[in-house]
Amino acid sequence: MTKSELIGEIAAANPHLQQADVEMIVATIFDEITAALARGARVELRGFGAFTVKRRDARTGRNPRTGETVPVDEKFVPFFKAGKELRERINAGTAASLAEKS
Repeated sequence: MTKSELIGEIAAANPHLQQADVEMIVATIFDEITAALARGARVELRGFGAFTVKRRDARTGRNPRTGETVPVDEKFVPFFKAGKELRERINAGTAASLAEKS
């Protein structure tokens, strides 16, 4: 699902909201999650999962095209861990859809 598809589905499920308002709501939520991660904070959405930032140490990498070794700087990467409820819903949905296909 893309961001525009998400906005479309939310707007369809909530006809009392204008499309522009839904776009602003979704953008604000994503901006707040991004800002919190940039500050190094953890973002937990109960029943969905948690976003954190993990540090990757500096290392020596290899250019796959030339084979030459190159230094790779330390960096921070976003990490998502799915919550228990999300995992259960996905597994239940996957099992049901696989049973239908059989």
